[in-house]
Amino acid sequence: MDMPVNVPVDNPNADTEWNDILRKHGIIPEKPPSPTPIIEEAILEGRRLVLEKRLEGKDLDELDELEDEEDEEFLEKYRKQRLEELSTITKASLYGQVYPLQKPDYSRDVTEASNLAFVLVHLTSALGTNIESRLLTEIWRELARKFGDVKFCEIRGDLCIEGYPERNCPTILVYHNGEILQQIITLKQFRGDGTSTEDFSRLLVDIGAIKPNDYRIPRQAEGDPVHYKHRDTKPNDGGDDDDWYD
Repeated sequence: MDMPVNVPVDNPNADTEWNDILRKHGIIPEKPPSPTPIIEEAILEGRRLVLEKRLEGKDLDELDELEDEEDEEFLEKYRKQRLEELSTITKASLYGQVYPLQKPDYSRDVTEASNLAFVLVHLTSALGTNIESRLLTEIWRELARKFGDVKFCEIRGDLCIEGYPERNCPTILVYHNGEILQQIITLKQFRGDGTSTEDFSRLLVDIGAIKPNDYRIPRQAEGDPVHYKHRDTKPNDGGDDDDWYD
């Protein structure tokens, strides 16, 4: 009977020719992989994410100002990415203003137009004393200039839907692909008469009109409250005139 032989091994993890022979014959286990490459890769990825976060939302001029502070190769890559985004948005920016609507043209200017882009309609108040409606008119103008790839429209609520309740103004209707996706009645889902343009960024992201990382969205500081509260609402107050949405 063969007797086991004790093979002398000083350090089984050492990179020696003797250990290589022993590993080849299965006398000692394979050397475990070095964690160094994994650690280095994790560190580089962490640095990339931190840098990307710092650059997020900056325009081209702001990126140029960071040339002496940030990694040149990554900065150039990020600048090219931003130029591609700008080119895509510029090509899609067909609107850039608030479009007044007439009820006879509603199907063409809203429903059919929503096959090309997201269309947001503001049903305005008939009363000049409705603060929220007046505020939304100003916000609409700012949003239209900023997000030219989204079509913003306005029409007086009672001219669009006969007998439309004044208490429901302002109302926001969201259209896409020929259908109405959402209805928001007054600005209670935002901050009432304290609503600002920035409060609509979350809405535009939620409906898919813009991407979450769109550079046009103001960066939200950590811990800042989100003022828009998403609710999946559909038109339900049109009475006998519901079919005008089509």
